[in-house]
Amino acid sequence: MKTKNSASRGNFRTAIILCIVTALVVCGAVVVLPKARDFIANRNIPDYEGSGNGEVVVVNIPEGSLGADIANILYKEDVVASQMAFIKAFNKNPKAGSIQAGSYKLQKKMSAANAVAALLAPANRAELTVTIPEGFTAQQIYERLANVLSLPLEEIKAAAADPAALGLPKEAGGNLEGWLAPKTYEYAPGTTAQAALSQLVKERIKEMQSLGVPKDSWQNYLVIASIVEREVNWPEHYGKVARVIENRLALSGEAHGCLQMDSTVLYGVGKSGGVPTQSDLESDNPYNTYKHPGLPPAPISNPSISAIKATINPPAGNWIYFVTVNLHTGETKFTDNLEEHNKNVQEFRKWFENNNDEKSK
Repeated sequence: MKTKNSASRGNFRTAIILCIVTALVVCGAVVVLPKARDFIANRNIPDYEGSGNGEVVVVNIPEGSLGADIANILYKEDVVASQMAFIKAFNKNPKAGSIQAGSYKLQKKMSAANAVAALLAPANRAELTVTIPEGFTAQQIYERLANVLSLPLEEIKAAAADPAALGLPKEAGGNLEGWLAPKTYEYAPGTTAQAALSQLVKERIKEMQSLGVPKDSWQNYLVIASIVEREVNWPEHYGKVARVIENRLALSGEAHGCLQMDSTVLYGVGKSGGVPTQSDLESDNPYNTYKHPGLPPAPISNPSISAIKATINPPAGNWIYFVTVNLHTGETKFTDNLEEHNKNVQEFRKWFENNNDEKSK
């Protein structure tokens, strides 16, 4: 049996709980009601008519946006007359659920139905598309980003000079070469140099993680794959070239572990293609693998995921020589015999002499 005092204490506690609940409800109303008031206030506003007034704005639809979120964004930019009009049009269009996140160029004062249709039309996407080819060097990538994103090249290089801010792993030694994944990217208007480069680095790290190889071997694989990518243009040869590199690194005879790769020589003298001159071959720099045994100090390009996979698991073989004898078809010959290799080299030189267009490249 409760005493009078215990009942009083119970009533007091109940009063406190009710006060707290009331306070929470009021606080919740402060958060919810403003947005509700917006919808109530403009639910009777007449919808705009037509496809817009000609004034273009760029709107960004974040990942995970719902119809109501998009309605609010478009209303604030005066693309639609009201959130309610857009939500009604959104619910009526069976394809509206496939609207993707991203940036869009839309006109102001569009009917809600036209706004939904515009968000579904690929032509209205405002992203800047940048395609990074496989085997591009970092310098070539900087130039492409600067051109497509309309950023000063110096700004791109300045961002590259701060690898920590780009999320570059310490295994890279501060050098972005090899760590910029080649693929097609979409950037929103106004993307900074740092953000653009960070995306390429992030994609490369994601690729390397997907391969399931130890992190401390990533740089080594990227160095070899970067050479593979620059030596041959045909993926079917990637594995064999990777095996040649492995075999030459193990040589103890005539080459003493020298790779003797033209691609590394060209990179060392600042060239991205062609056939090295005698002067190039005599240049004494760390990337001249005719002079210095072992791998070069860093990657010489940004290889494809295919080249990296071939490097990780190359086919068995005793090849230590190879040469592409036709740069048009990509025909490449592999051998472990120096005499046979020299004949293959002569075949290439004959082809090269008969294809003067290659001399200027």
